[in-house]
Order: sequence, then structure tokens, then C-alpha cells
Amino acid sequence: MTALRPAPRTRGSADRPDATSTPAADAGVRAASAVLYDRTAARASGTVLAGYSTSFGLGTRLLGPRARRDIEAVYALVRIADEVVDTRGGDDAGDLLDELEAQTARALASGYSTNLVVHAFARTARRTGIGAAEVDPFFASMRADLTVRVHDRESYERYVYGSAEVVGLMCLQVFLNADRRPGEPVRRPDAATVAGARALGAAFQKINFLRDLGADSGELGRCYFPGVGPQGPTDAQLADILAEIGDDLARARAALPDLPRRARTAVSATLALYDRLLADLAATPPEQVLARRVRVSTPRKVAVLAGVLGTQAAGAVRDRVAGRTSSTRTQTTDDGGRA
Repeated sequence: MTALRPAPRTRGSADRPDATSTPAADAGVRAASAVLYDRTAARASGTVLAGYSTSFGLGTRLLGPRARRDIEAVYALVRIADEVVDTRGGDDAGDLLDELEAQTARALASGYSTNLVVHAFARTARRTGIGAAEVDPFFASMRADLTVRVHDRESYERYVYGSAEVVGLMCLQVFLNADRRPGEPVRRPDAATVAGARALGAAFQKINFLRDLGADSGELGRCYFPGVGPQGPTDAQLADILAEIGDDLARARAALPDLPRRARTAVSATLALYDRLLADLAATPPEQVLARRVRVSTPRKVAVLAGVLGTQAAGAVRDRVAGRTSSTRTQTTDDGGRA
């Protein structure tokens, strides 16, 4: 295929015919090309998110540009792995998943991958402190989907941790380090915030399990909830599942004040969307939960987001007013009663 290769040229010769290439010029060209590659990888991850998730995508729009790109990178890798085990399947799914995991490990070490989604994730991970502690359990849970059909309590909790709780921890690292400057140490959360991030990921996963009961059992042959067979949950089992999710959501909300402002708004919005979905699932008889996939329409999602944004804006105004009032009172006291 050598006939398809462009003729060699000296960099810079198009603008300066008599110029010769220099190491500095070559380095500049390579740096510009690297930036273009990074941006292309980021756009690829954004395309994956836009194509697969409305709810998560709406929430990310409330983040700053840097955090939004990083969350897109995390989501894209997670989604691609999920597609290998759920959509691709087949005898070679394990090999494909192994290769994706190997690509990710190499990229985490080198900062580069020929796979655009992996490249974008590695750049995010290296900058925000995501590492093997999160990535390895995730791939372990994805691999379990290829062999485990029915979960007991222990395997269920292990699966939820790897498939969802560590994703919550990845997102938390993004939120904490979105505005970190080069040279500054990676910021790490305290134990309470870690617990909240894990609970958030677990709640979202369990809500997805409920919504996808029919597809998981009927098409993929999987039963995630312990004790719940292909026939779906009984009324009592559904009540227990809803209570478990409610506990997760409560722990997640307790950690919200510790998040940076824009991340707190985005997570609150996504929580509200999943609250709406959970309420719809709770109002649906168990046999119908198994028969159809419950969805929240786009207009209702927009209405939910508008309500969250209105509440957040009102709270910000109250905080500013309270701050000014506190400042005035302090000034009055310090000045001996003179305003």
C-alpha cells in the first residue's frame, strides 16, 4: 500500500521553502498533533455518552467543561465494556474484554492508547487519581456477567461494588480534581464522601436492575437480585429492594454538601431523575416491571431538572443574603454598634 502514502516533506517547508526542519519545530508539530489527538479522543467519548444515556447526559451538562469531559471519558469506557458483555456476547466476548482491560492498563501506565475511548479515559484517570483500585474491580464485575447467571447475596454485593460503586468513586475523583492545577497533589475524599459516592453508584445500579428485569432475565439469562428468579420479585421482595435503594439514596444525599458546587448541582439533578424513575417503578405492579421497561419521558426529565435548578438557585440566593447579614452584624459588633 505504499502508493497511498503521501510523499515525504520537510515540516515547515510549505511556508518557508528554504527552511530546514529543526528539533524545536518538530517538537512543536508533534505537540500540536498530540493536542488534536487528545481532543478527538474526548469528542469520541462525548459521542458515546450522547448516544447511550439521556439522564446521565443531562446531568453532565451542569458541570464545568473540564469535569464534563472527564465524566464523559469515564462513562464511555464503562459503556464500551458493558457493550462487550451485553450486546456482543458470544464465545469471543471474554477475549475482547481481556483486550480492553489490557489496553486500559497499558494506557494508565503510558498515557496513550490507539483506542480513542481508552485514551480519553487514561488521560482523565492519570490526572484525577483514578487507578487500578477502581479499574480492576470494574473489569472483574464485567467478566462475571459472562459466567454468573444467578447471584447470591455475597456475589451480588461484590458485583454491585465493581460495576457501580467504583464508578461512583471514579466520578468523585473527577469532581474533586476538575480544577486541580499542574503540580498540585491529587485531592482525595474523606471516608464520609467515599461512602456517599459508593452509595450513589449502588443506588443507580439497583434502579437499573429493576428497570431492566425483563431484558436481564429474558434475553441475557441473568438474575441479579438475590432470591429473585426469572418470574420477577414478589410484592415483599420488591418492597425490600425499594427499601435497600432508599437507604443507598439517603447515604448519597448525606454526602452531597461535601461536593464542589457545580458537581453538587449536577449530582442533585441526576439524583432527582433517578428518584422520578424509582417512584414510577414503585408504582408499577411487579408483573408489569418484568414485562416492560419503565421510562421517564424527556419532557418530564426536563421538568425535573428545571425544578432542581430552581431550588439550587434559591438556595444560593439565601446563602448570599445570609452571608451579607452575617458580615453586617460582625461589622456592627466590631465597630462598637456603629454601622
